[in-house]
Amino acid sequence: MFVYRRTVRIAWGDCDPANIVYYPRYFEIFDQSTNELFAAAGFPKKATLQRFGMVGWPMVDTRAKFYVPSTFDDEIEIESRVAAWHRSSFEILHRVFKGEVLAVEGFETRVFVGPHPDDPKRLKSVPVPESVKARFSAAENLISGPSTD
Repeated sequence: MFVYRRTVRIAWGDCDPANIVYYPRYFEIFDQSTNELFAAAGFPKKATLQRFGMVGWPMVDTRAKFYVPSTFDDEIEIESRVAAWHRSSFEILHRVFKGEVLAVEGFETRVFVGPHPDDPKRLKSVPVPESVKARFSAAENLISGPSTD
């Protein structure tokens, strides 16, 4: 299983007045982590969209479970992986650690989409390329990205 891990330092602007990370910030972190996961697997977003004639991989469902709060200047580690592949969609699991403690779990469902063949103003799901699935399935290593402070 291909896992991408990166470290993020919580900034002052990430927090609410109680000095706890404002929950929408986690969804921004998850979105960036998904893009970095794909890039680490050899599929940077811009090049991948061009290569496969896609428009993107928008999110169609997301949720999170919050266990332990993070606050200003905490260093958290985000571990991201593809949990499941489907015909045109895929599920991502993000696990946020504060030290050794699981602080947050994030879940995303995304869909590969391209322009609709009958109406370029609309989108249409497209099958996930087999080469993408194969690359993630073949990888059994953990890739760590740069820390972002």
